[in-house]
This record gives sequence, C-alpha cells and structure tokens, in this order.
Amino acid sequence: MLELSVFDLSLLLACALFAGLVDSIIGGGGMIQVPALFAVLPGFPPATLLSVNKFGSIIGTIGSAIQYSRANKSPWGLVIISSAFAFFASVAGAYLVTRLPTEWLRAALPFLLIALLIFNIKSSAGLVHAPKHDHRKQKAIASTGAGIIGFYDGFLGPGAGAFYKLFYTRVLGFDFLRSAAPAKYLNIASNLGALCVFFYLGYFDWKLGLLMASANLVGGQIGTKIAIKHGNAFIRKGFFILVTILIIKTFYDAFLK
Repeated sequence: MLELSVFDLSLLLACALFAGLVDSIIGGGGMIQVPALFAVLPGFPPATLLSVNKFGSIIGTIGSAIQYSRANKSPWGLVIISSAFAFFASVAGAYLVTRLPTEWLRAALPFLLIALLIFNIKSSAGLVHAPKHDHRKQKAIASTGAGIIGFYDGFLGPGAGAFYKLFYTRVLGFDFLRSAAPAKYLNIASNLGALCVFFYLGYFDWKLGLLMASANLVGGQIGTKIAIKHGNAFIRKGFFILVTILIIKTFYDAFLK
C-alpha cells in the first residue's frame, strides 16, 4: 500500500492521529499533518498532499463536531447559512490560489496573528458565553466572517480552524465550548470547498486520503473528550499556545525559509 516502509506508515498515522487530537481542541492540526505528508512523500504533487490533508481534516472534524454538538446545543440556523458562505468563499480562494501569488499574504500573516494574540490575552473572550447580537444581526456578521475566513482557508489555509474559533469568541461573544461545534462545521465547509476544487483538477489519492482520515478521526475523538472534560480555561490556554506556534511558523515560512 503506497509502497511505504513500516516506519513511514507508522509516522504518518501517528502524525495524523496527533493532528486530529490537536485540531479537535484548538484547531491548527494541519500544521502537524501537512509537514508530515511532505516529509514522507516528497515525490507526490503538492496539490495532492494538500487535498489529502483537507480530506483527513474533514473526516476528523466531523467526528469532533458531532461530539461537541451533543455536549452543547448548536445554533443550527447560524451554522447552516454561515457554512454556505464559507464553502463558496473557499472554492473561490482555492481557484484563485492557482492563478495569483500568495507571498504578500504569507508576509502579512504573522503580524496579523501577533496583533490578535495581544488583543485576546488582554480580554476574557471565550471564558463566558455572552452572545453580543440579536439573531438577525448575528447571522449577517457570522456569514461575513465565515466568508472571509473561508476564502483564506481555500487561498492559503494555516490556522483557519483557530480563526473560526477566534471569530466566534471575540466577535460573536460565544465561549470556547459553545463555539467549538459551529467553528468545526465552518471548517468542514471551507475544507470541503477547497477539496472540491482539488478533485475537479484531479489532485487526490484515495488510499492515502483514507489512511490519514482514519487516524485523524481517532485523534479527534480523543481530543474532543479532553476538551469537554477540562472546559473553557483549558481550551483558552491551548488556543494561545497554538497562535504563538502559528506566529513562529508563518514568520519562518514567509521570511526565513
């Protein structure tokens, strides 16, 4: 299968499982899974590896989203309409990434993350569930934010899951646990949008995709149970750690690589 050694196969499975675990708690599992795929399979087309990452993330995130929905009731009207915006925006972003340079966005991203980190450390966002808007305004704001982040997810992608969670906690006033399911469904939608573009262009490997997805799903189930058990303060700390790692990684990718 895939002509992989036992070591390489074990490494991919371990990274996919850990990526699913991390992604289910705070987002950002792609930071683990994508480098692992590129390191183990350097001969594969990059677009194929990116599509495999999206597929694995979708499967793992679906499992996590279901668990979070069982623990806390999801605002389905809000989720459905904003997921549609995330999906179509991601399709547009994934298509444009094949036509336009991304260097400018890569260079700006670490500085945007630094600003967001400082902004959130000084607040209690995510610890208290206090929605800030009425239902109609909430849907309009959520759809706009989902469209922007969904476009980014299709166009570039690192940390999109964390951005969704940040948007729900900071802009809409949800706590981390109640924002988890909506953020997961939005991430599924934008990953699916980009994956449709990759499918259409012929970039996918089913064997590799199913391999990564199975491990990602197991990791996601483990991580979700940990997050639900330990609550908002635990997720908030993990979120800040993730954003700090994202800052370092995006700065390295933009200026030092």
